[in-house]
Amino acid sequence: MIWKRAVTLEALNAMGDGNMVGLLDIRFERITDDALEASMPVDDRTRQPFGLLHGGASVVLAETLGSVAGYLCTEGDQNVVGLEVNANHLRSVRSGRVRGVCRALYTGGRHQVWQIELFDEQSRLCCSSRLTTAIV
Repeated sequence: MIWKRAVTLEALNAMGDGNMVGLLDIRFERITDDALEASMPVDDRTRQPFGLLHGGASVVLAETLGSVAGYLCTEGDQNVVGLEVNANHLRSVRSGRVRGVCRALYTGGRHQVWQIELFDEQSRLCCSSRLTTAIV
């Protein structure tokens, strides 16, 4: 297991109260020994004017997953901040929920690199993202 902090899905979901995570209805749904998963609706909050999932909303889900996963890999008063995020938007989504799966590519003492993949309700890859964080 890569996680250094004990946490429940209930506690992770409570972190979204009063911020963008809650506003977009991002829900943490699964934590395994080496992955963190969350979902987000494709609705009026997250679609662009042409009716498709907004690329920026996809990045919000990806960065949320990577940042929270990064935090779970720290100890004590350590925290993480994002240094760089990129995303390749591979398939459009018009409705339903997208599911993000976050896995570590590297968890060092000062930096972390996270791979986050977003899938539609048919489990088709929609977005591939990478987040680099610094431990502060």
